Amino acid sequence: MTVTTTSVPKRIWTNLLSYFLKFGVVGLIGVGIDVGIFNLLRLADGPDAWWITAALGAKFVSTSVAIVFNWLGNRYWTFRKVRHKHVLREFVEFVAASLIGLGVTLACLGISHYWLGLTTLLEDNISANIVGLVLGTLVRFVLYRFWVWNPGNRGATGVSIND
Repeated sequence: MTVTTTSVPKRIWTNLLSYFLKFGVVGLIGVGIDVGIFNLLRLADGPDAWWITAALGAKFVSTSVAIVFNWLGNRYWTFRKVRHKHVLREFVEFVAASLIGLGVTLACLGISHYWLGLTTLLEDNISANIVGLVLGTLVRFVLYRFWVWNPGNRGATGVSIND
């Protein structure tokens, strides 16, 4: 029997920190996409469509575009060693986890915009893109790491994160 010992800092780096840093880079680009589209839609002078005139609609559209970008970035870079061999299933799980995170963000925006009456563009950005984004990101990271790209998850390919 061969026993390998790995230092605790190396295991922490391998099992969590390196993933979190890559996740952060992908996420920052996704935030740029999300915030940019959100503000473009909120400032748009166009038809009275729900995705332009409603703060929640604009956030739903902007986050949906960012979700697709983030899945591609996380699948092919952050979690490339433990991605599913079943791409559609992985995408569905990713979208489900992302929608839970989106729910957190929309709850922050909804409370601020509709319950508290904080409706300026700046106030919408603070509630959705600062408070909601931070809380939603924490929820998404946990769900992605331990559900979507869990090496023990059914159908995962590649090496285990613990190898």
